Amino acid sequence: MRKLTRQIWVYGDLRSEKFFGLSLNILAKARELAQSVNTRAAVVFLETSEDEKKVQKGLLSISEAAERAVKHGADTVYVIAGCGLDILRADAFAFALSEAVLKQNPMLFCFPLTDFCKELAARVARSHGGGLIADCSDLTIKNGSVIATSPAWGGRIMAEITYSDTNRTGFATVAPNIAIPSTEEGKPGNIEELEVDCPYFQEELELLSRLPEEKDCRGIEDAEIVVAGGAGMESAEGFSSLSELAAVLGGQLGATRPPVLNHWIDEKRLIGQTGKTIRPRLLLSVGTSGAVQYTAGIEDSKTIVAVNRDKKAPIFEMADIGIVANANSFVPLFTSLVKTSVMRRLADDIGHIGKPEAKQGFGQMLKKLREAGKWSLEKLAETTDQSPDFIRQVENDEVAPSVSFLLRLARVFKVDPGTFLGEEQKTMMRDRRTEAYIKRTENYSYQTLTPGAENEHLRAFMIAIESRQDHKPVAYKHEGEEFVFVIEGKIELTLAGKPQILNAGESLRFNSEITHKLKSLSDDLSRCLVILYTP
Repeated sequence: MRKLTRQIWVYGDLRSEKFFGLSLNILAKARELAQSVNTRAAVVFLETSEDEKKVQKGLLSISEAAERAVKHGADTVYVIAGCGLDILRADAFAFALSEAVLKQNPMLFCFPLTDFCKELAARVARSHGGGLIADCSDLTIKNGSVIATSPAWGGRIMAEITYSDTNRTGFATVAPNIAIPSTEEGKPGNIEELEVDCPYFQEELELLSRLPEEKDCRGIEDAEIVVAGGAGMESAEGFSSLSELAAVLGGQLGATRPPVLNHWIDEKRLIGQTGKTIRPRLLLSVGTSGAVQYTAGIEDSKTIVAVNRDKKAPIFEMADIGIVANANSFVPLFTSLVKTSVMRRLADDIGHIGKPEAKQGFGQMLKKLREAGKWSLEKLAETTDQSPDFIRQVENDEVAPSVSFLLRLARVFKVDPGTFLGEEQKTMMRDRRTEAYIKRTENYSYQTLTPGAENEHLRAFMIAIESRQDHKPVAYKHEGEEFVFVIEGKIELTLAGKPQILNAGESLRFNSEITHKLKSLSDDLSRCLVILYTP
């Protein structure tokens, strides 16, 4: 068996700037290890064909990546070229990397902890009969042996693991937050081409399709506000309630390992030693115990608010604010309060649209809420009975939205519509409500079922319409919502010029700001119950 060169290798992932950044993080740790045993840190790149570069947008060029790797600490850069790798396939890449390992015999080969690299590392390790340590959160070298720290027993403990055969190359998948890119330049900084036998592609494997990864509005690592949930959410349903809280806060959703293992959330949202390191302005940590593998990823958070029913939970030791409560009881109540506060602020900001003193206008906040809740312009427009262009104008603070639009927003975000109304607006709406009530009750065709309720938000009327006659209410367009239930007969309800037929026992709810009109289609008297809500 050939003697190991003792070099520490890192796989350079060129698929995108994001993935290459992960490789640079691990390179910093590799450089630290190499210096501890007086050896070199190296980055290995695989060159793809020109055709693949055209198909796979975002691929980094090897020449640029190699220079950056040297600037961030690579003593040597190895480039495996000339194999014409047309497809980013783990089996073909593993074949080429295995050949390179055979030629150079590094002491340790590190791969970023991503889906593609986990498969790649496993294939290369298997081809050499070498050991693979997965999910490493730390790496050291003691007495000539690599010691890796890795989660065990479902993440409940952190174990120290080493390789049984120190004469073989060891392989590891490494958490990308193990370090930040080094600012020290590698020495001597050589860029060398490695000649290897080109991989043999299995003909029976056929690429059916590939799609770019779906992008979030903003990555969890860069978010100013993060809501993180743990095992204390108890179920997938309980955990899903955090999504709404994150949306109304305009933040991102994260998790500890148990929710990921239970498939309540994607692994990409994992926070901690084997996941993402976050640095938000505000972290709301709900139902998390405070295990070390999680807290390692949140140490740089500016303000941490922790919620746990166990007052002795370790998370309270690092929290700025601690709340002892059952997470599933706390979240719905807190979400409701946040919604009310956010919507009230939106309403207050309407008066500042276009004014220089407005720090963050209504439109900006609305856009932030919409994107956090993953609402498209078209979806919000449809739900609020507006056009996408109108929503776009509101978000750009080009127009001030009407009270009726605010009321529809309240319905969308499930808050009390009164949240949006200042005292002047409430007085104005109350006067309109009284006027409309009096007009309706004085009209011959109305019978009020709620006498003396002119100042109430919710009122009921019985309406009778003669056979084949139009019903002509005095106020046929107003703020609020209306519910019509046909008790007897047959009614034609026209909304914005579009007729709809309602038979006895049928009902319809609609936005009463839309022009509406009733007509009897029966040979006899038609009667219907109208429930009217006005703000």
